[in-house]
Amino acid sequence: MTKEENTYIFDTESAVEMARLINQGRIITVAMGGPLSGIPALPVRAQIIDLGCGPGGWVLDVAYANPDAEVAGVDISKTMIDYANARARSQQLTNASFGVMDIRQPLDFSDASFDLVNARLLVAALRRENWEPFLAECTRILKPGGTLRFTEPIDFGVTNSGAHERVMALLSQALWKSGYGFSIDGRTYGMTNTLPHMFRDANYQQVRCIGHILEFSADEDAWQDMYSNYQAGVNVAPPLYVKAGLGTTEEIVQLYQQVLLEMLSPDFRGTWHLVSVLGKKPD
Repeated sequence: MTKEENTYIFDTESAVEMARLINQGRIITVAMGGPLSGIPALPVRAQIIDLGCGPGGWVLDVAYANPDAEVAGVDISKTMIDYANARARSQQLTNASFGVMDIRQPLDFSDASFDLVNARLLVAALRRENWEPFLAECTRILKPGGTLRFTEPIDFGVTNSGAHERVMALLSQALWKSGYGFSIDGRTYGMTNTLPHMFRDANYQQVRCIGHILEFSADEDAWQDMYSNYQAGVNVAPPLYVKAGLGTTEEIVQLYQQVLLEMLSPDFRGTWHLVSVLGKKPD
């Protein structure tokens, strides 16, 4: 696999990006009310997979809480998969496993292998033309009666920081210009209004949406995690904006640093909004 084939928006082998994703994954799970919140009861010895698993936090959480289940994760990043496997060994989670795989290609699993197929924040990994074939592959590897769940952002935070709002507006534009999401004009990501219809077009039953809100205001526990997220963004994000023609490296770094400064205000207020779309594969 060549570096050019990788469509994740940041460097998948970056240690800084891995650390950012570890924190991000944890706070998303908190916002969702737990790793399996909203999922119908799973069978005994359930087979579960997380596609685009990053450093594997969700898989490890599910494997720990469900020792009778077999939980797998795949990602394009060898660095993150090596880390996830090391964590599984250190935690003695023999029911968690990880492998390197490009989820834009046919998945290396047999038909009807899994009771639950999960994926989160793939707006940053799949271009819009990848979504229909990806959904078809998810459907192929899902058992009849199994559950498919995608969790995607409405936004990456709405705040009272002018610099933060500017960064978020530029991020939406950068993703849109680079071929990600389903927005008609780059002001949004266009994911959460598109996926339910895609599920129904793929003949999923009991399609439903569950909203999640994470508050990261100055007096909330999640503030530190989001602050760390933007600290990492100073290092990993500028090439995305520069490639989209939205500023120079120096301008983007300065803007991120202004976000960090404004987040230090005791009056800082922020919330992040996501939606999980769930559907059942017909029996």
